[in-house]
Amino acid sequence: MEVDLIERFLAKKIEVRLFKGKALLIFGPRQVGKSTLAENLLKQLSQPFFYLTGDELDTRIELSTSNSVRLKLLFGDHKLVFIDEAQRIPGIGLLLKICVDQLKDVQVIATGSSSFDLANASNEPLTGRKFEFFLYPLSFFEMVQHHGLLKEKRLLEHRLIFGYYPEIVTHLGEEAERLKLLAGSYLYKDLLMLEQIKKPLILEKLLKTLALQLGSEVNYLELGQLVGADKNTVEKYIDLLEKAFVIFKVSAFNRNVRTELKKGKKIYFFDCGIRNAILGNFNPLANRTDVGGLWENYFLIERMKYQANKGVAASFYFWRTTTQQEIDFIEEAEGQLSAFECKWSNKASVRFPSTFTNAYPNVELKVINPGTIEAELGVGEG
Repeated sequence: MEVDLIERFLAKKIEVRLFKGKALLIFGPRQVGKSTLAENLLKQLSQPFFYLTGDELDTRIELSTSNSVRLKLLFGDHKLVFIDEAQRIPGIGLLLKICVDQLKDVQVIATGSSSFDLANASNEPLTGRKFEFFLYPLSFFEMVQHHGLLKEKRLLEHRLIFGYYPEIVTHLGEEAERLKLLAGSYLYKDLLMLEQIKKPLILEKLLKTLALQLGSEVNYLELGQLVGADKNTVEKYIDLLEKAFVIFKVSAFNRNVRTELKKGKKIYFFDCGIRNAILGNFNPLANRTDVGGLWENYFLIERMKYQANKGVAASFYFWRTTTQQEIDFIEEAEGQLSAFECKWSNKASVRFPSTFTNAYPNVELKVINPGTIEAELGVGEG
């Protein structure tokens, strides 16, 4: 299976923003296909493009010291400029500002495997001068569009174990080996370049601990005790892991019920395969004790991809009371609340707590299992 043949939903959204007087920034984790997406899009256009990458030292030096006159000489007659690995270029925000303000007939597309501010680049110069796009790993919806619903549903267990990274999806039979390599470079390349990461071993221990606590609430003080670091270090490292798109936090939902948890957080991974690679566990689901957490992680990140593709700003929470009543996820989108309970078994019975349904009578209640998931991920929508 060729990754170039898998159509990315984001491509059309980016294409309609070309030559609108703004820089186009494509963010996302490493190896999710940002460069491939940009290159395929540019190749479809009838004009040549100028390619630069922040991985090259001379490019970093040139771009970090250039003014508008120098950039005009550098770009020549090219009206399309593609800057890959832009987060590695010092002062990238100011560089893009010059392009937008002074080179008005040039369209710049920049990709970054982390937030640009991760490399100490200021976002301030780009206020009002950029369109931002976030590219996730491949999605359930994209793969259904590629090879059909039946085939993708047959692969659900495979996705929970190996995830949706393009390189993994397109190399059947080599998933474990490639994931181990991908996890190492993907997790640490950006982070270890930062001065804040003074203890890489603690970072690795923290990631393994977070992977083991998938689907459970986490406590920074307890995490620190487990990995041998203070609470502040744990908090800083988790923040950096979020900015590198390795993990993301889900906070507790509380509005109306006195016994609701007011604080608390869970941590999930942007990809189940990366999470399993951190633990070195690619066992089939029948031989695992973490299926519930994996299914939660899978559905949540797929729902996030779905809402992002629709352009819907959605917030996600978990719900729990001091008396241990709980609901896996609460989604708030376009003024509507939805509650999701995730069960890997199609036969599992689910009863939403009356404490919740009485307090929030207008919330949509949904049970997510392999038999119902496609309805919540856009399959069949017009």
